[in-house]
Amino acid sequence: MTGEPVSPAPSLPPPVASTAADSQAVRYMQIWSQSLAQVLAQIAGSPVPVECLPEAPPDAPPAQESDVRVILVAGGGLRGEMSLRLPRPAALVAGQIFMSEPQDAAAEFKPDHQEAVEELLRQVIGHVATALKSQWGEVQVRLESGKPPSWSAAASGWLASGPESACRLVLEWQLSAALNAALAAAAQPAESSSSETAQTGDAGEANFELLRDVELEVTLRFGERSMLLRDILELGEGSVIELDREVHEPVDLLLDGKLIARGEVVVVDGNYGLRVQELLHPVAAH
Repeated sequence: MTGEPVSPAPSLPPPVASTAADSQAVRYMQIWSQSLAQVLAQIAGSPVPVECLPEAPPDAPPAQESDVRVILVAGGGLRGEMSLRLPRPAALVAGQIFMSEPQDAAAEFKPDHQEAVEELLRQVIGHVATALKSQWGEVQVRLESGKPPSWSAAASGWLASGPESACRLVLEWQLSAALNAALAAAAQPAESSSSETAQTGDAGEANFELLRDVELEVTLRFGERSMLLRDILELGEGSVIELDREVHEPVDLLLDGKLIARGEVVVVDGNYGLRVQELLHPVAAH
C-alpha cells in the first residue's frame, strides 16, 4: 500500500525484572509493540505509540465471534506459536488506516479490511524478524488466520495505542508453552569453556534440561468438519456431526497444536488411549 522506505528495525528494549520466562515474554512483546508502532506511523504519517500491557485496558471489549484472529507460527531461532486477537472495532480502525480511509466506527467491516489487517501484520512481522536477530538469530514467522488457538496460553497480555495517538487500537496476545519455553531457554547464560565445541554442548544440554519439565498440551483429533454458521445454530441435543475421517483411519496426536504422530484408539483401564503407529517428527534420544 505504501511506497515509503522502511525505517530501521527497533532496538531491543532493556530487560524486565521478573522470572526468566516472564521477562523474555515481555521483552519479546515489546519488540512487537515497537514494530507495530513503526509500521502504523509510517502508514498514517503521524506517531502512533503502542504500549505493552499486562492486562486488558478498561476500554477493551470482551471476546466476540466477530473478532479478527491470527496465529503466528515462529521457526528458526525461536519455535512456537503466538495468537493475536483484534476486537472488531480495533480491526476496523487498523484496516481503515492501512487503506487510507477516514476513521468511521459505524462503517461496515469488509473483506478488504480483513486483508488490510493481515497485510499490516505481515509488515510488522518483517520489522520484528529483523529486530530479533541480535538475540535469537534468524527467526521466521508465518501468519495463519481464522481460528482461536488450540493450545493453552503460557503467557498473555495486550498491545494498545497510547492516549496521545490519533487512533485507538487494542489487541490481545497469547504465547504457546513451546514459544514461552524457547524464550526462557534463550535467557539462560551458557557456561564458559575453553573449548567452543564444549561450550555449545553444555548450553544445549542446559536448555534441554530446562525444557524437560515444561508442560505441553497433548490432544487427540478424530477428525474435522467445516460448518456454516446457520448449521451450527441449528444444532441441538441428539444432533450428529459427521467428521471427515472413517472409523478405521488413524487419529492424530497433536502436541501444543502441532501434529506429531498418528495411531489407533485403545482403552486402558477404562480410559481412552492411543497406540502410536507413526511418528511424524521423531524426537532424538539424549
